[in-house]
Amino acid sequence: MYGKVMSACLQGIEGQVIEVESDISSGLPQINLVGLPDSAVRESVERVRSAIKNCGFTFPLDRITVNLAPADLRKEGSSFDLAIALGILLTTGQLPADIVERTLFIGELALDGALRPVPGVLSMVHAAKQAGMRRICLPEANAAEAALIEGVNVYALAKLADFKNWNGMEETSFLFKARVDDPSSTAPAADTRSLYNDNYSDVSGQHQVKRALMIAAAGMHNILLIGPPGTGKTMLVKRMPTILPPMYDREALEVTKIYSASGKLPDRSSLMRKRPFRAPHHTISAAGLAGGGSIPKPGEVSLAHRGILFLDELPEFTRSALEVLRQPLEERCVTIARARAVYTFPSQFILAAAMNPCPCGFFGEDSDKHVCTCSPQKIIHYRSRISGPLLDRIDLHVEVPKPSYAQLHERNLHQSSEEMLEQVLRAHATQQVRYADTGIRYNNELSGKLLRRFCALTAEGEQLLNASFDALGLSARAHDRILRLALTIADLDQCTQIEPQHVAEAIQYRNLDKKQSPHVSI
Repeated sequence: MYGKVMSACLQGIEGQVIEVESDISSGLPQINLVGLPDSAVRESVERVRSAIKNCGFTFPLDRITVNLAPADLRKEGSSFDLAIALGILLTTGQLPADIVERTLFIGELALDGALRPVPGVLSMVHAAKQAGMRRICLPEANAAEAALIEGVNVYALAKLADFKNWNGMEETSFLFKARVDDPSSTAPAADTRSLYNDNYSDVSGQHQVKRALMIAAAGMHNILLIGPPGTGKTMLVKRMPTILPPMYDREALEVTKIYSASGKLPDRSSLMRKRPFRAPHHTISAAGLAGGGSIPKPGEVSLAHRGILFLDELPEFTRSALEVLRQPLEERCVTIARARAVYTFPSQFILAAAMNPCPCGFFGEDSDKHVCTCSPQKIIHYRSRISGPLLDRIDLHVEVPKPSYAQLHERNLHQSSEEMLEQVLRAHATQQVRYADTGIRYNNELSGKLLRRFCALTAEGEQLLNASFDALGLSARAHDRILRLALTIADLDQCTQIEPQHVAEAIQYRNLDKKQSPHVSI
């Protein structure tokens, strides 16, 4: 006797449709599970056996072979429990065969037959839809998440015994109905400003820093804030999500799939609308930052996809952890190779970092009460914890000065997040029109031919950049980043070409490129 049921599992953060084949023949009572299952899948045998018995079905006392195809793909997780149980019940004739027609079955079984939720359902259902399936049966707790994918019928079940009352796929008592987002839409999502309590209007002074953060948001550029303790570096960065535009539905689907696969989805009933803001502690390992493990899972760089990765006290992170940032910053993805598979996780984010100018934090302070006690060698060693190649990948290096008493108590209105966001949205609209036929969306993605095509300088701007290239000892990568920054500044100023003042402002944000001794203030 032979039967086949469709199920799914995760490969990285993407879903993979799996055929669960069951064969029952005469022989000693045993179950053989084949098809490269991991330990969690192998343990499903006992869960399935108990669930079938405790739901009033009969478990066959025969030789049972269950194959998970394709057989050369390693299977992980507990999402196959329901499919394995149904395969046995269908093969033994205890359930009608029409139950499994063009239907995907996902779910973990408890010993009493209850269906428990599994992570990564959004990716699995998306893969099933692409494979032509239109019906999904899964646990009630996963139903709202599965319904986010448009064009599939979701059937929510509480326990394996529910199939005894199944009257065909039109059975409305199990059909889950919910509002469905369209993840294929390219229209921007609803305004998300009401989701934030913080606002840049709360920040006194620091107008130049707020300008730099607005430039970073307008072009999705990486930014590093450098200043003594207490100047508001962390506070300024934490308000940055308030000036980022809402995610498009397609972007929201990408982010939600990552959090679903990681088991970190805060709300299963809707796509994530707030751009992620991840702020790992400086003791994080390289694997925790980039992702990894025996079964690779997304790290912080992927959890920050389409949002912000904030690294406070940047030099305190280990060198190995910082160096793994190179690939995601350059290629916008992380590739993790294992013996049996290669996993690729998306990681397109804004890197926002903060650091002190020296170990004690007061280098360059013009104050009698705060005098730097660090030797030049100590300062050089402190800054050398951040490698040149990593600094090259950070577009803006911004000094955050200590605000004066007058600035803290100035009565004039401060620029609000709403005003800054309005300028950012205008710049983004300009970029959408400019890159309509290129496959990119923001200025920070420009490279190669596209960089030369869209970053044409005036003669004066070319002359200024040429002089700065030799004076600052810029690398080729830093040169390109200055061009991208200048283009973003021009977009904010609503200029159609890059003027010398745009180049000059972009150059001033490359403070750490200067060939200077540690005695020179940054």
